[in-house]
Amino acid sequence: MTSAAARSRSRSAARLAAVQALYQQEMEQVPVPRLLHEFHHHRLGATIDGVEYADAEVDFFDELVKGVDARREELDSLIAARLAKDWSLDRLDKPMRQILRAGAYELIARADVPTGSVISEYVDVAKAFYDQREAGFVNGLLDAVAKDVRS
Repeated sequence: MTSAAARSRSRSAARLAAVQALYQQEMEQVPVPRLLHEFHHHRLGATIDGVEYADAEVDFFDELVKGVDARREELDSLIAARLAKDWSLDRLDKPMRQILRAGAYELIARADVPTGSVISEYVDVAKAFYDQREAGFVNGLLDAVAKDVRS
């Protein structure tokens, strides 16, 4: 595997792990430093209950988790502005909120990552949790957010 392909895989793993960490944070109100420590030492690259967690780019994982936590209100506002009028962020499943927050954060904070790559990566993350319909929702919503923040 080329180093570019390996980096791409470790970034994909970091995105999925970040969504899982953000979900855990919302469910258990875990402070970010403790959450990062747990993932660094017990999840990233480990096998738990037969599930292998891929080696993730740790700095990128940390940036996503810390960035979403620090900019949650801004991210929620961007996402809520793109939901249908009769929908609120609170109506979305908790994993879906984390996918959208992480994707929106990356669109805002990581101009070095192409828009199409960000959207595609979070569509793939959505497919780990949901069916095609929800993955399409992630695609459409992040595309709309990208138009707001990157045009």
